[in-house]
Amino acid sequence: MDFRTEIEPVSFPFEITQKDRFLSIGSCFSDKFGRYLQDNKLDCFSNPYGTIFNPISIFRLLNSSITEQPVMNRYLTENNGQWYHYDYHSKLSETSASSLSHHLEELHKKVRDYLRKTDYLVITLGTAFVYRLKNNQHVVANCHKKPADHFDKELLTQKEIGIRFRQFYEKLKLFNPKIKIIFTVSPVRHIKDTLQGNNLSKSLLRLATHYFCQDFKDVHYFPAYEILMDDLRDYRYYEEDMIHVNETGQKYVIENFKESAFSPDLKQFINQWQHLKNQLNHRPFQPESESHQKFLKNLLNRLEQIGNTVDVEKEKELVKAQLM
Repeated sequence: MDFRTEIEPVSFPFEITQKDRFLSIGSCFSDKFGRYLQDNKLDCFSNPYGTIFNPISIFRLLNSSITEQPVMNRYLTENNGQWYHYDYHSKLSETSASSLSHHLEELHKKVRDYLRKTDYLVITLGTAFVYRLKNNQHVVANCHKKPADHFDKELLTQKEIGIRFRQFYEKLKLFNPKIKIIFTVSPVRHIKDTLQGNNLSKSLLRLATHYFCQDFKDVHYFPAYEILMDDLRDYRYYEEDMIHVNETGQKYVIENFKESAFSPDLKQFINQWQHLKNQLNHRPFQPESESHQKFLKNLLNRLEQIGNTVDVEKEKELVKAQLM
C-alpha cells in the first residue's frame, strides 16, 4: 500500500552540465538552491540583491542591472544610523547614503557582467502581496521596519505580474539570447498574510509561472512548491516555526531537481565530490599516524585529479597543511 502521492518526474528539454553558470534570485528558498550549486563546485551567483520575495521587485532589479539604470537614490532611507534602500534587502546597508548608493551601483555592474554569460536564471517567487509607498505607490522589496502607515498593502494581479515579466524578458533576451529561465514558487508560507491569504498569493504566482512557460519556449517551471505541499505533505519537513523548510525537505526538493535537470556526467561528478567532501571533513583520533598520513596522500591525489575540471585549491591546501 502506498502512503504518499509522489510527484511526477519533471522532464526538461535540456541537461545542465558542469560548465553552466547560474544566477539564483528570489525568496530565501533560492539561497538554499544557490548554496547547493556552489557547494558542488558549480558557478552560481546567489541572491545578489539579498532575499527578495515579490515578482515586481525581482524583475525591476534585474532589469536595472541589464539596462545600466542608475540607483534611484530617492528611495534611500535611514534607520538608527544605518542607510537602506527600499528596493533591496536589509543586508545591503551602509553608514551613509552616498556609500550605500556607490555600493549598489557596483553591485549592479557585477550582476550585469555575470548575467551576460549566464546560462540559467533561477527565480524563486515568494509572495504576490506587495507594499507600496503611499506618496507615489512605488512597490518596495523591503519596508526596513518603517511605520506601517508609510505603506499600502496590495495583492498583485496576474495581469500586472505578466506585463512586468514580459517587459523584463524582452530586454533580458536582447542582452543574453542564450539564457534560460527556471521559475519556482517558494514552499515557505507567509502566515503574516493569514493561511487563506498565503494560499491565494501562491495560487497567483503559480498561475503566472504557468503562463510564462506557455508563452516563452525558454521559460520553465520546477515544482518545488508542489513537492512540499502534495508529495511530502508533512510538518516533519519544516523547521520548528512550521513555516520554513528544514534540511531534510530541502535535500528532497534539490534531489528531485538534480534528477530532472542534471546531465549524467554532472550527477556522477556530484556523487564523487560529495564522497571527497566527506573525507575532507574526517577528523582522526591520531593525525600523525601512518594510516592517516597515507589517507591524506591518497585524498590529495584524488583532489589533484578532480582539479582538472574544478577549482579545488583551497581543499588541497587544507590537506597539505595536515601532512607531516
